Amino acid sequence: MLITSIPQYIQGLTNAKVDLTTTDATVLYTAPSGADFNASIISSILVSEDSGNADTITVTITSGSDVFSLFKVKAVGANGTVELLTRDLILESAEILKVTAATANRLHVVASIQELSKTRVTTSALAQI
Repeated sequence: MLITSIPQYIQGLTNAKVDLTTTDATVLYTAPSGADFNASIISSILVSEDSGNADTITVTITSGSDVFSLFKVKAVGANGTVELLTRDLILESAEILKVTAATANRLHVVASIQELSKTRVTTSALAQI
């Protein structure tokens, strides 16, 4: 959640990657939690099918004990790549982005992420960590 009364700073840029080798819900990314962090922006979620067989993916956000469905059985063509997002997706502190493949060993998922903090972190402060 972006709070307009608190300046927001990009803490880091990263990507989260997972090869879905099971049909279990798999954590793709967990938004950092703590006093300094308050949001992450997911700019892109790419899903690639690499076995030559069409498949489907389910994407959810877990917030505490609540689970919210983003994509339910979203089709991914054989040897194809699908961009799931058309707009940025915001995750609040400690929310978890999970992905589930219908079939194991067919899908790879990559998300591009910006992590935001409430305070500016300097290079010297990072060196102390």
